[in-house]
Amino acid sequence: MNQKFAFKAELLLILVTIFAALGWVFSKESLAGMPPLFFIAMRFLIGGSVLLLIGKKYFHGVQWREVFPVILIGAVMAMAMLLWIMGLKQSSNLGVGAFIACLGVVFVPFVGRLLFGERPTLSIWLSLPIAVLGLAFLALSDGLELEISHLYFLGTAICVAFQLNLLSRFLMSMHALVLTSIQLTTTGVLLLIVSLFVEGTPSSISINIVGWLLCSALISTSLRYLLQMYAMSLAPVSHGAVILNLEPVWAAVFAMLWFNEMMTIGQTIGCFLVFIAMLTSRWPQVRSIFVRSKRKAL
Repeated sequence: MNQKFAFKAELLLILVTIFAALGWVFSKESLAGMPPLFFIAMRFLIGGSVLLLIGKKYFHGVQWREVFPVILIGAVMAMAMLLWIMGLKQSSNLGVGAFIACLGVVFVPFVGRLLFGERPTLSIWLSLPIAVLGLAFLALSDGLELEISHLYFLGTAICVAFQLNLLSRFLMSMHALVLTSIQLTTTGVLLLIVSLFVEGTPSSISINIVGWLLCSALISTSLRYLLQMYAMSLAPVSHGAVILNLEPVWAAVFAMLWFNEMMTIGQTIGCFLVFIAMLTSRWPQVRSIFVRSKRKAL
């Protein structure tokens, strides 16, 4: 592969993780003036609609039997986002929540075992106790008190693991832009229905909050996924899988800079262990990067 394209892809993927992490900040700010379910519904409706308009030419020839499974997977994504936004609403530390929610990558093989009988690799088995230890540090850093938001974020990670398994199993042949736009739009529609039943329609929304919503929808959703799809087409999948693990790191940094959030020593250790668990679960990809870098040096 052309090294110039690979380097460009890696820089773009780092930018993708920054946009994804900024989504935590944009969303937290939006929640100050919008009901949580209504906000997340509008975020994904706007983001999905923008991608749908951009990629409408790729919908030619797409059949209903191809779209229906994507809608079902969009329903799984809706559940993940419902849990995520409820966790974000109640979270006292955005950075900690980001590390827990991103554990989905560790859970993917175990959900694959449950759904399809696939056997996790040794690196996955090694990552699990590290992740559990990290979660223990995060949950018990202030004694025996467990935040309800931690459970919401853990539920998010499990739902994301289900979503990724279903995607990898059934939908690799569909164009990524079509796949992503249908998923996001489905998520938005379903969450809007739930919001109207549970929360009702907000009486008013300030211009400031609308601005945060648009940043969340356009930058951290539409632009993020567009750049991610483009970058992944330029670089080996192994590179992308490892670089995308940077999202919770950036989220913790932005939470510290924007909200003045500080982690306890126990939370810091927990986040570090969760990050190590994510890298361990991706060890074959991490190792391939080191091997490729060593060959270049020689």
